[in-house]
Amino acid sequence: MKMNCKALAAVATAGSMLLASSVLAANGQNMPGVTDTTIKIGQTLPYSGPASNYGRELGGTATAFFKMINDQGGVNGRKIELISLDDAYSPPRTVEQVRKLVEQEEVLLIYGTLGTATNTAIHKYVNAKKVPVLFISSAADKWNQPDKYPWIMSGMLSSSAESAIYAKYVQDLNPNAKIGVLYHNDEFGRDYLVGLKKALGDKAGMIVAEASYESADPTVDSQVISLKSSGADTLINFAMAKHASQAIKKAAQLGWKPLHIVYSGSANVSAVLEPAGLENSVGIVSVTYYKEPADPQWKDDQAVQKYRAFMKQYAPQLNPDEFGNVFAYNIAHMMLQVLKQSGDDLSRENVMRQAANLKDVELPLALPGVRVNTSPTDYLPIKQARLKRFDGTSFVPFGEVLGN
Repeated sequence: MKMNCKALAAVATAGSMLLASSVLAANGQNMPGVTDTTIKIGQTLPYSGPASNYGRELGGTATAFFKMINDQGGVNGRKIELISLDDAYSPPRTVEQVRKLVEQEEVLLIYGTLGTATNTAIHKYVNAKKVPVLFISSAADKWNQPDKYPWIMSGMLSSSAESAIYAKYVQDLNPNAKIGVLYHNDEFGRDYLVGLKKALGDKAGMIVAEASYESADPTVDSQVISLKSSGADTLINFAMAKHASQAIKKAAQLGWKPLHIVYSGSANVSAVLEPAGLENSVGIVSVTYYKEPADPQWKDDQAVQKYRAFMKQYAPQLNPDEFGNVFAYNIAHMMLQVLKQSGDDLSRENVMRQAANLKDVELPLALPGVRVNTSPTDYLPIKQARLKRFDGTSFVPFGEVLGN
């Protein structure tokens, strides 16, 4: 049987349309949360409970950031829909909310979830579902094990890298220092303690006392009293916001004035230092890998001015000088970069591939010299930081950028 040219053309066109629809259907099955005009992403944060200040800052800034991006036209022509749910910093609740995001909301990915214990609780589930969990607020070293945790990537300086900076600083300042350590009795706190001991190496005997606390503990007064009684002249405070603040205040009440180091996540003026008393917080040391907006040296910095303008317009209820907001702004830029690199291939596999292929990305509020780099065998975007000291008003960076 012969077919004329028009008939052949019609068959070819129909075949092309069928093939195109098949490809789109296949992509659609592999691109949950994605339409021609939108990309749906999800996160869980503690909007209630003892860590609610983190939720307020991280979630508030993230929501504001993607509203700004949408107002500017979105990413590659698609608007971002961020669904942010409360997990109260409770691992069982995090599992419940993440399942909701994946199975009911059908998000493309999870982004910026807070906590080591919470992310540990979901890792088997998201690995099985092959859902990217990107730029989480957890410094645990284990997240840099792509062979074991291929679908989770941190957005923070690792606990071992941060602890190593403190170990070097203390030893350089006082080789005979006597260190007392306060830490949260969970994987988060123990990770920092192990990192500190590893960094001190054969000088780990400088640690003369350790005191842990539980999330539900009403205070850490007894722990601080015990650490002071040990004769420690240096206090390294690996505590979350509420308990970190209590430790600062109790040390002042006891008349104890050690060199006081607070881990970066609790170097928060309004949520930690103000409740403890700013006068009690003078001299506290921590680390930063971002520009401190309150530092006068960045007053005329264009990136800082742009950030302040963003916060004033989109998140006026938040304090732009707080580290949590600065951190959230920067990891949002990391998320944006991954989505840009992914182009129209928004399959979960490609999104994870792009997250593991960030090359010398310069974040707007990163300190000069700090660049984001990842690879399939390196899941740590941030590897450098600088020490900072509280002067009674704000944290002021000092020294050189440290790290790899």
